[in-house]
Amino acid sequence: MEIKNFKYGEAGLNRFFGSLEAKIMELLWECDELSIKEVQQRLEKEKPINFNTVMTVMNRLVDKGILDKRQQGRLSLFRPTQSKLVFIEEQSKKLTENLLDEFGGVVINHMIDSLKHVDHALLVQLEQRIQQLKKDMT
Repeated sequence: MEIKNFKYGEAGLNRFFGSLEAKIMELLWECDELSIKEVQQRLEKEKPINFNTVMTVMNRLVDKGILDKRQQGRLSLFRPTQSKLVFIEEQSKKLTENLLDEFGGVVINHMIDSLKHVDHALLVQLEQRIQQLKKDMT
């Protein structure tokens, strides 16, 4: 699945989704499977929201391949097509690949510059991966 619009000015899931889409996805990742009414009721704990609005957004997420929809009698149940972790890994990989394809080495340099703010264990892991890449290239 490919998210077409990445919003740099946003944070978290709002970088990939609209704010209502992000809230719906969070609920479904927490609960695994819900009906439109169940999602609406949970969202309404924050502020009132129209059932038809929730239904429209959830059906659009189905059309985008982000949610699966199944019928249980007359009830439609929705569930994410992948876990939150897999979604984030997949989207961040695609974003990184797109940046590298378009801007090449400058992106890698910026990534390295930003590493001064990461955990030492991550640096060790990255160093090991670089060493393995070097071995694989020879």
